[in-house]
Amino acid sequence: MRFGRLFLAGDAGHIVPPTGAKGLNLAASEVHYLAECLVSFYQSGNSSELEKYSSRALGRIWKAERFSWWMTKLLHRFAEEGDFGRRVQLAELAYIAGSPAAQTALAENYVGLPY
Repeated sequence: MRFGRLFLAGDAGHIVPPTGAKGLNLAASEVHYLAECLVSFYQSGNSSELEKYSSRALGRIWKAERFSWWMTKLLHRFAEEGDFGRRVQLAELAYIAGSPAAQTALAENYVGLPY
């Protein structure tokens, strides 16, 4: 997310499958993180917060990547998965439909994890 003095955010810094609709949410959180880092740097002259930007942003990005891939696998058929994969997919959908805990986890991930 950083190359020398160049800081990247949003699609410039990573890709995300469109299934989870996370692109804009991630871009906003990365700009938020970067703004905090830049304010700290320009107020103090200390670059320690800038050094943390990539790891902080990537922590949230990888959670969104995991969720988006999970949603992709849940909502799309893949021929290489065969009948077994389809039955696992249906079992996952049934679990979500019948479990308040699964519904809460889905909602939390879909709406967006906290900054």
